[in-house]
Amino acid sequence: MTSKISAENLTKRYGPTVAVDNISLKVDPGRIVGFLGPNGAGKTTTLKLLTGLLKPDSGQVEICGHDLATEPTAAKSKLGYVPDVPHLYEKLTPLEFLSFIADVFGLPQKISSKRIADLISLFDLGPQAGKLISSLSHGNKQKVSLAAAVLHRPEALLLDEPTGGLDPRATRKIKDVILELARGGCAVLFSTHILEIAENMCDSLIIINGGKIVAQGPIAQLKQSAREGSTLEELFIELTGGSEYGEVIRYLND
Repeated sequence: MTSKISAENLTKRYGPTVAVDNISLKVDPGRIVGFLGPNGAGKTTTLKLLTGLLKPDSGQVEICGHDLATEPTAAKSKLGYVPDVPHLYEKLTPLEFLSFIADVFGLPQKISSKRIADLISLFDLGPQAGKLISSLSHGNKQKVSLAAAVLHRPEALLLDEPTGGLDPRATRKIKDVILELARGGCAVLFSTHILEIAENMCDSLIIINGGKIVAQGPIAQLKQSAREGSTLEELFIELTGGSEYGEVIRYLND
């Protein structure tokens, strides 16, 4: 089986700081892989490298068999991306923006019109569809960002905290969309700080700390390699810096 998202030996430096340190990962068709790590671990930088928004100092990225460096258009045509902060054309309405995205991906108007209408309905964006994006709440901007990312039915999907700022209803819908895309064969790499979502949705995890992958594999397998009876939260803390609970107790009793 050919992986739809593949990175080999990715490294990215900012001066003396190594933000991403020789990372290799793969996501196969139909799989949802959780990408976990503390703040500043290198998750967002890695995702930007995988989309081509950043150029690695070394290493290679392939999206659906296309080298991102030598075949950027072919690679990006297969890719959907939801950043941690929505980057949208704020002087357009959601309808105008989604129509623009459909044109970028070359979708026939008959197909794009139906998909846009379905996504507007799915994410409860009807009342906002004709308003300028600049006037929307963060949560509604996030919905527009996700709708744009899945409009062309990508074969690979990169998500950077896609549920941030969303209410429970919208979060549930986004989870359902991700699961349905995966059932259709899409490969999903999903960065989140919400461990419950990771445990309930993901087939496996990649845990990163200090720019390095410190663990990866199926959740059950990772738990078996940790202390007996560890929860995912305890496993995460163990792998990314030890027990903060003891520090809290010492602070409160100082």
